[in-house]
Amino acid sequence: MALLLALTMAVGVWGVFAGIRMYRAEAKLPSDLALALEVGSTRTGAVDSLVDRLGMRYAPAVLRAMGPKQVAKYRRKIDLAGNPGGLTIDRYAARRAVYGFLGGVGFLVFLMRGQLFVALLLLAFGAFWTEVGIWSAIRIRKDVIERTLPDFLDVLAVVVSAGLGFRQALDRVAARYEGPWADELRITLRQMDLGMSRRQAFAELRRRNDSEQVAMFVTALQQGEELGAPIVDTLVALAKDMRRTDAQNARRKAARAVPKATMMITTFMVPATMILLGAGLILGSGTDFGSITGE
Repeated sequence: MALLLALTMAVGVWGVFAGIRMYRAEAKLPSDLALALEVGSTRTGAVDSLVDRLGMRYAPAVLRAMGPKQVAKYRRKIDLAGNPGGLTIDRYAARRAVYGFLGGVGFLVFLMRGQLFVALLLLAFGAFWTEVGIWSAIRIRKDVIERTLPDFLDVLAVVVSAGLGFRQALDRVAARYEGPWADELRITLRQMDLGMSRRQAFAELRRRNDSEQVAMFVTALQQGEELGAPIVDTLVALAKDMRRTDAQNARRKAARAVPKATMMITTFMVPATMILLGAGLILGSGTDFGSITGE
């Protein structure tokens, strides 16, 4: 039983790190995500994995069991995560089938052995391990984009003020950056090269990113284009607003951290310190505990 548990966890961990890369050729995606898999370093790099190969034959059954609404929901999550390693909905379903099978088998085995806690852990592994990588990728990607965006806007404003058109300046600055934000811009530029209007391409950029700052950027560009406002002034003002918002968010996080730290100190550190001091005083007093206990 211990060998089965070790094998289950080893396959799961190895599958997350080695199996997060996917085959682009087998993806069944809408046009914007198919394009995303061809542009940008964080949305390519598909590599085979044992977990995906084992579960791919069962992926259609998993997708049918999920239903159209759940499939659309998880397709959206994968999109927000930036298609890490070329992740597709088919590969997600394959991974869910494999981990679900391993978790279910482990749950039944340990439940019959009376080890309820381990059985529940394996059941949770099978149900949620596939989501862990997606949740983490969404959070990290959003933080990276929001940290990159204000500096990017400053550089873009300087390049535009030097005389380049907005389209050419966007291409020039995006080529100097790396990471998810640069990838998103290259996707947007590629969409415009393929005939999509600038307004629609930036609307797709906003849809692909669940970020308030990205939404501010797109809204400001669209409003500036409608009102005829100077693009340089819009970019500079937007960068200042984003930095102000970042500072406010940092202060809110710090304010929320103080009660948590106080609770941890009150709950754990103060009692532990009191026990340590009391034990030191008692041991240092030379009291004969044998006479007290009668031994």
